[in-house]
Amino acid sequence: MANSLSALRESNRRMVTEAVRNAGTLTQAQLARTTGLSPATVSTIVRELRDLGVLAITSGGGRRNAVTLAPETGLLVGIDFGHSHLRVAIGEVTRQVLAERAIPFDVDASAAEGLLAAELLVDELLEAVGAERDDILGVGLGVPGPIDPLTGILGSSTILPGWVGINPALAMEERLGLAVHVDNDANLGALAEATWGAARGRRDVAYLKVASGVGASIIIDGRVYRGASGAAGELGHITIDENGRLCRCGNRGCLETLAGGLYLTELVRATHGPGVTVSRLVELAVSGDVGCRRVIGDAGRHLGVAVASLCNILNPGLVVVGGALAEAGALLIDPILEVVRRLAIPSAAAVLAVVPGVLGERAGVLGALASVQVSNIESAL
Repeated sequence: MANSLSALRESNRRMVTEAVRNAGTLTQAQLARTTGLSPATVSTIVRELRDLGVLAITSGGGRRNAVTLAPETGLLVGIDFGHSHLRVAIGEVTRQVLAERAIPFDVDASAAEGLLAAELLVDELLEAVGAERDDILGVGLGVPGPIDPLTGILGSSTILPGWVGINPALAMEERLGLAVHVDNDANLGALAEATWGAARGRRDVAYLKVASGVGASIIIDGRVYRGASGAAGELGHITIDENGRLCRCGNRGCLETLAGGLYLTELVRATHGPGVTVSRLVELAVSGDVGCRRVIGDAGRHLGVAVASLCNILNPGLVVVGGALAEAGALLIDPILEVVRRLAIPSAAAVLAVVPGVLGERAGVLGALASVQVSNIESAL
């Protein structure tokens, strides 16, 4: 009984903190309406979190008992490793981004080279904003692979072969001398869309990242679900065709071999030239190229099979599609919905919305920035 009450109290604290973090400022009455908790419960939780240094309460100016996150001074750093890029941003705790830069980079090849490039970009941006490492409160780091929650080591040597045995957070901490929070890039994209974008205010959401590969993040009751070993959300590696082509993970017929950008661009290179990228594929499709539209439509139908399964198992109310391929908009979304309506349980399909993300290629780095704040709050709770 005591454990149940403790878990309930912790859940309510997180709910209140998340509501304030998403809104910026709420009165206690608004908090009660937003969370569904009683005014008395909200009042108690707010006082507890104020005493812990998580929330602040102000009055006057027409905003009686306005609740905000406790003020912090300092900067946040976000680092986003993609399979073919590196993006770094520096922001304030108010979520304003002060400086940001992205460079093309083969992250798969070498962890050491990737971490060094990130360190150099951090120092370059700090110099640009007139700050130093001592001004940084924390660093958020995103990588395109599953992170073992117990060891902090990447959970798949086949997805990022150059990172075998690497603990990205510790390796980056050693370089920067700062606390680093690491997470899967899809989880960070979901966090960004839930904080600023298409999933803001939603508590049961699936986020698909469809770029070079296919990844996913699952948010249940407002929190990212990671699974027993941190591999939850590896939707790109579910088997669609057990006799299909070999995937980079070592299996055959994974969803990623049918909907991932690396594979889709191969399909059009014979007719469109060797320089076709995912972004160019989308650009051509939007412009009316019949072959590129077909490739993206087929990818959407394969993704729809996976989304239908998610509906039947987890019953999310919203699926946000991010990543470079999401820029195709309805060309990708409509085929997903077509298959979901055909394959998902009708009651689950009826409540599902599938929308493109609104943060584009910046979702990963913005999520990395937001993860620092979330990590600091989690530590305080």
